[in-house]
Amino acid sequence: MKLRPNAIGITRGQGALLFDEEGKSYIDAVSSWWVNLHGHAHPVIADAIYQQANTLAHCMFAGLTHEPAVAYAEQLLPLLPGTMSKVFYSDNGSCATEIAIKMALQVFHNRGAVRKTIVALEGSYHGDTFGAMAASSRGLFTAPFDDKLFQVVFIPVPTSDNAAVSLAALTKILATQDVAALIIEPLVQGAAGMQMHNAHALSALFKATHEHGAFVIADEVMTGFGRTGTLFACEQLTESPDMICLSKGITGGTLPLAITACSADVFDAFYTDDVTHAFYHGHSYTANPIACAAALASLKLLLSDESTTRRAYIETAHQRFAQEIRQNERIDNVRTCGTIIAMTIKTVGGNGYLSYERDRIYHYFLARGILLRPMGNVLYLIPPYCITHEQLQHIYQAIREFLESDSHADLPII
Repeated sequence: MKLRPNAIGITRGQGALLFDEEGKSYIDAVSSWWVNLHGHAHPVIADAIYQQANTLAHCMFAGLTHEPAVAYAEQLLPLLPGTMSKVFYSDNGSCATEIAIKMALQVFHNRGAVRKTIVALEGSYHGDTFGAMAASSRGLFTAPFDDKLFQVVFIPVPTSDNAAVSLAALTKILATQDVAALIIEPLVQGAAGMQMHNAHALSALFKATHEHGAFVIADEVMTGFGRTGTLFACEQLTESPDMICLSKGITGGTLPLAITACSADVFDAFYTDDVTHAFYHGHSYTANPIACAAALASLKLLLSDESTTRRAYIETAHQRFAQEIRQNERIDNVRTCGTIIAMTIKTVGGNGYLSYERDRIYHYFLARGILLRPMGNVLYLIPPYCITHEQLQHIYQAIREFLESDSHADLPII
């Protein structure tokens, strides 16, 4: 794409900082696309990777298994919301959601039932592979492929203002169509501009889906591992999902890995003597031992008192800052959820992912040593948990100056 400048060459990372080829440091305020939990070059994770690489770098995960994969599943499952009993390993978030969709559809196929409809939220994003795109809201990311995607029914987002509308839309679909599953990014829709949900309304959608006999898929690829104030977003709901998709922060931001966890009800549909009922899905690097070792190390760090304290600090700091700037005339809808804070910058040039404000925001903060990834005119922070008080306050001060100054209005659109 010609509109973007040359990429910045990054040579190393340390804690919440990234360093470029000229030695300039940047606060990684978006955790390198929401994956880094504990900071760059964390010695505990680095050592786990080194030790595993010198023991078993990889073996296929078909007819074979290994200790890191088993240990991680055993440690993760008791922490997950609901009654998750099994995990299916893959490589990335798109695959994790696509696997969940395939599982939901095949369960009913194996049972001899006809259920083929998938329901998702307006503005949803579940990944860039074809199945994940199909379950995502139609728009900029899917436009070249729309005629190749299977049809999904979309319902309004369950916010505090339209909970009844969202539930009514789902109830109508459940009554008239053969719904297999509802797939949702719980509490926060990341790529939709950090659109935040009402937990009670979301629980009502889960309950209605279960009463219909369909499955609920929770795409916690972004929200998982402490981002929303609890280890997993679904912990804040009164209803539990049947499948949970995890990736991004799973290895602390070091290596690709993903998991689709499922309940016994889902697993049992595949665990039969009928070979046609098997789940024929696999990847060459499924459950890579080095990635699993990194995930184990990251989980240990996540459960530590230090990490819990750091997440609580970030959450409180975000809430205080949101309250401070809430009435600023340049912004709309300041919102927080756990370690996430987002705000919509008012603009006369249009909203959305392609808003010209994106480049103005990006370059303003980059010049001040802060790496952001604005979604159009939505400015958000989702920092590593190790971010220091001084670093976070530096970001807040830069936001204050951005909102109070007219200088950003004269920045070139790049």
